[in-house]
Amino acid sequence: MFRRVFYVVMLFTALTIYLMQRLSMPLPSLINNYVNDLLCLPLLLGAMTFVIRRLKKDSSFQFSIGFVIFLACYYSLYFEYYLPRVNPRYTADWIDVVLYFSGGILFYFIEKKKSIKIVTGVL
Repeated sequence: MFRRVFYVVMLFTALTIYLMQRLSMPLPSLINNYVNDLLCLPLLLGAMTFVIRRLKKDSSFQFSIGFVIFLACYYSLYFEYYLPRVNPRYTADWIDVVLYFSGGILFYFIEKKKSIKIVTGVL
């Protein structure tokens, strides 16, 4: 239950920030520039996990830490290295790279905590 509430709060936060940006509403620079980068991978991986668990009918499916790190590397290279070179709309920012990895690790530990509860019979 906690996990679902956590994902809903993250999704609501990301959508609110995005909507405020699209409406050109003022936001503190820290929120405007960084929060959605932190929330990106947990939301993406959470959605992917949800879909895969439903398709495979396997409620214990989890991504490996290797896959989470791979996806963080991919997002970092694509959004912080490649796109700024080919599209002036994008800017490279090393803090975003840290946030992609932090979000990925956050996701991994949220899901890891769930699997420990299932194994120990708490859930």
